[in-house]
Amino acid sequence: MAPKRTTVRDLRRSNRSTVLSKLFFDGPLSRHELSQLTGLSAATVSNVTGELVDDRLIIEAGLVESDGGRPRVLLRVDPNYGHVIGIDVGETGVKVELFDLAMNRLAAADHSMTSPRPDPGEVVEQIVSGVNEVLRTSRVEEHTVLGIGVGVPGTVEHGEPVVVHAQTIGWEGVALEQLLRAGGITLPLFFDNGAKTLGQAEMWFGAGRGAKHAVIALIGSGVGAAVIANGTTYRGSTSSAGEWGHTTIVYDGRSCRCGSHGCLEAYIGAEGILDRYRKARGGRDIPGTDEQSQLDAVVAAAVRSKTAAKVLEETAGYLGAGIANLINLFNPERIVLGGWAGLSIGGRLLPMVRQVARAHALRHPYGVTSIELCQLGPDAVAVGAATLPVAAMLDEGADPRENTAAA
Repeated sequence: MAPKRTTVRDLRRSNRSTVLSKLFFDGPLSRHELSQLTGLSAATVSNVTGELVDDRLIIEAGLVESDGGRPRVLLRVDPNYGHVIGIDVGETGVKVELFDLAMNRLAAADHSMTSPRPDPGEVVEQIVSGVNEVLRTSRVEEHTVLGIGVGVPGTVEHGEPVVVHAQTIGWEGVALEQLLRAGGITLPLFFDNGAKTLGQAEMWFGAGRGAKHAVIALIGSGVGAAVIANGTTYRGSTSSAGEWGHTTIVYDGRSCRCGSHGCLEAYIGAEGILDRYRKARGGRDIPGTDEQSQLDAVVAAAVRSKTAAKVLEETAGYLGAGIANLINLFNPERIVLGGWAGLSIGGRLLPMVRQVARAHALRHPYGVTSIELCQLGPDAVAVGAATLPVAAMLDEGADPRENTAAA
């Protein structure tokens, strides 16, 4: 295959992307620091930052003393240049959050689902309603929004249009992008699997920051993971890599909602935990109005109930064994547990999870792996979704709406 020819336009975009990304993650920085950190010449940095200032993407952010010369001007990405919206489509509800470009949360809306297997039409209604709500409450004008990122359960097929395959909730080839356009959304849309948006959020701002090889696990009603290899999310041939919840932990074990048996999700996902606890109690109801409140009730009951304590200890065991599999397969530096159920279980039983993982993993890879909790809390999927339009901006070194308009 002939090597791809690099044009002046490609080089310009690459330089803008490099400078803008460095300022976004590590700014404010002076032009001198940018040159040192990026390896670009002083002249190139001067030209690129001049363009970015003219485009209003970056602004001056004060002065810093230099060695004997004039104070150097610090630069940063302008947090007021625009806004981004992140949406977490979960199996218990839809969370919509609005941010500025410094990723300060300006408004949020939470809408519950009527079913753990929601109809796509209901999801679209909740998204549209949530977007309108955060714009209204924040008094942010729609034309300032660079894009909307949407984290969804299942696999995202990036085509024309974007299609979502979420077998566990009954979505087979749902054209979610078309449905949102029909529902009135006109802003640029970006889609990814919710575990992968969680992974990006934690790698950018949370417990994964600084790691090159990591696994970020999402445990909610279902279970997924983002596998980070050499700083890049591994997606596989059809972007379905990371379905950790549907690896087999018990041969011919409990039935899973995917249709198989013995999946890890059937043991450590919230739905599986609650079902096991319910059966251990002879079918009695669990206090609470939804899965989150019910799981909270189980965790609270563990201090006085042997049944609850046993179910949670078993869950920690299955989780530790599942993490050992990740360690043996991927040899990560770091494993981060997130998702509302992961935080609930991990917050109580992380020492036991680590102990079981150590017992089941190979000694050397376990010894170089840390197992930690997500730092961004239950909003991490929405934060990660909001980074999707930001990532497009950093990759292009320009406003992502320009490319959308050109398309």
